[in-house]
Amino acid sequence: MPRLQVKDMRLYYSTLRGVVRAVDYVSFDIGEGEALGIVGESGSGKTSLGLSLMRLLPRNVHTFEGSISLNGTELKTLPEEEFRRNVRWRKIAMVFQGAMNALNPVLRVEDQIAEPLLNTTSTSREEARKRVEDLLKMVGLSKEVARRYPHELSGGMKQRVLIAMALILDPQILIMDEPTSALDVSIQAQIMNLMKRLKSKLNLSILFITHDIALASDICDRLGVVYAGELAEIGPSETILTAPKHPYTQLLLASIPKLTGSEMPKFIPGQTPDLANPPSGCRFHPRCPYVFQPCSQQNPSLIILNQQHSARCWLLEKS
Repeated sequence: MPRLQVKDMRLYYSTLRGVVRAVDYVSFDIGEGEALGIVGESGSGKTSLGLSLMRLLPRNVHTFEGSISLNGTELKTLPEEEFRRNVRWRKIAMVFQGAMNALNPVLRVEDQIAEPLLNTTSTSREEARKRVEDLLKMVGLSKEVARRYPHELSGGMKQRVLIAMALILDPQILIMDEPTSALDVSIQAQIMNLMKRLKSKLNLSILFITHDIALASDICDRLGVVYAGELAEIGPSETILTAPKHPYTQLLLASIPKLTGSEMPKFIPGQTPDLANPPSGCRFHPRCPYVFQPCSQQNPSLIILNQQHSARCWLLEKS
């Protein structure tokens, strides 16, 4: 049984422009010790998906429906207090986007990392301090960092501190939202290598949210490509990278610069649709180079190509 199962997740927001369909009938699962990458353009609903699993939702939520099952236990129907006490941070934790702004500037690092442990368990301050030092060592930082303030740390060090904070209660699922977006390439590589070590050492299940499909392929066992709130394609990383079936996935891969060969990167024409007023039919059809008659009339279902690979496209219905 998968560690985490999400089925028909919907998260809509009420806005002045109407109802925004940020996450629209998204289903996936993550196995024990597995990393699933969620890839897509800005505004495609990736962060909303992560927040829905944590149930950290804004006040303007219009619709929040679907199933979230952890080790066979349905989380969606848990009372908020029970979810906060037993699930959030304890079983599912999240590393938020923007390490530069995620830490409290007036608190020392050790106080911020230890706070969940001290507030939710009977751990003493001395035990918490030791736990913080162990976590800092695990993420590649010296124990002296514990006494520093955030402004004394580099961007890469802040990102490692956020990872330590997320691991303080030993969660089974770690959601990472654009964890390297504000870092330079060399620090990105260090953070990715760290995550691979933690995934193996702690048997972590990871939901890795990013706009960079090449970066996601470095750590993820499977990739899910999202477009306009929907899951366009999902499958093993090797299959998605070498034999993509959805036109959007193909164009995403074509936009990546190649190290060898003379082929220039291609761009995806047009813009992402307004999720308050999505196009009829397939949501990608206004930008798709292969569009034909059914595409603008009806949204295709997610077609199972084999046991692990699925895609949402009318071209696959034809073949």
